[in-house]
Amino acid sequence: MAITRARGRHRRPSRLTRTSATAAGVAALTTAGVLGGLAAPAGAAEESVEQSGLAGAIAIDRVGTSLAERIEAQAEAQEAAAAAEAAKKKAAELAERRAEEAKRKARAERAAKERAARAAERRRLNAFVLPVEGSYVSTSYGAGGGMWSSGSHTGVDFHAASGTSVRAVGRGTVVSTGWGGAYGNEVVIRMHDGTYTQYGHLSSIGVAVGQSVTPGQQIGLAGATGNTTGPHLHFEARTGEDYGSDIDPVAYLRSHGVNL
Repeated sequence: MAITRARGRHRRPSRLTRTSATAAGVAALTTAGVLGGLAAPAGAAEESVEQSGLAGAIAIDRVGTSLAERIEAQAEAQEAAAAAEAAKKKAAELAERRAEEAKRKARAERAAKERAARAAERRRLNAFVLPVEGSYVSTSYGAGGGMWSSGSHTGVDFHAASGTSVRAVGRGTVVSTGWGGAYGNEVVIRMHDGTYTQYGHLSSIGVAVGQSVTPGQQIGLAGATGNTTGPHLHFEARTGEDYGSDIDPVAYLRSHGVNL
C-alpha cells in the first residue's frame, strides 16, 4: 500500500519556510521588546526625556535671554542716541541764544556809542572856545582913549603874533568878510544862538560868506591890518551884525562856558 503525504494543516513546513519564520520572529522579538529592552530601561527612557526637555528649556531660555539682552541693548543704544541728539539740540539752542544775546549786546553797545557820539558832537557844536587858543586879554572892553572913534574900546584885544590861528568861538554862519576900515581885514559870524561875533585886524581870511563854521574852526590868521599899533586880534560880541551893537565880550564868552 502506498503511503502518501498528508495535506492541509498537518503538513510540515519546509526548511525554507521555517527559516523565514524564525528570522521574522527574531526581528519581531527584537523590535517588540528584546532589543528595545536592551536599548534602555523604562526609567532611563523617562529620565532621558526629562533631560532632553530640560536641555531644550535651557537652550530656549538662553535664546530668550540673549534676545532680551539684544533688545535691551538696542533700547539703551536708542535711548543714548536720543539723549545725545537732545543734548546736541540743547547745545545748539544754547549756542544760538548766546549768539543772539551777543548780537543784541553788540547792537546795544553800538547804539550807546552812537548816542554818546551824537551827544558829544552836540556838546562840541554848542560849546564855545577862545578865539585864540591859550591867549589872554591884552586890552579890556570899554577901555578909553583917542585910538577909538567912539571914545572907548568896543571889544577886547587878544594877544596874538602875526600869523597865529584865529578860531570861530562857536557854531554859526559867516555873514561878512573883507575890509572893515579901522578893523582892517575882518570876519563877522552870526552865532547859532542869534548873537554875532567879529574878528578884526586879520592878516588873512580863510572863510567865505554863507559858510558854516564850528567851534574852534580856523577862520583866518592874526595880523596888524587897519587901525592898530601891532599884531593882535580884536574880538567883539554883538547883538546885531553892524558896529554899535557891541556887548561885553568877556561876559559873553563866560556865559557860554569859556574859562577866561
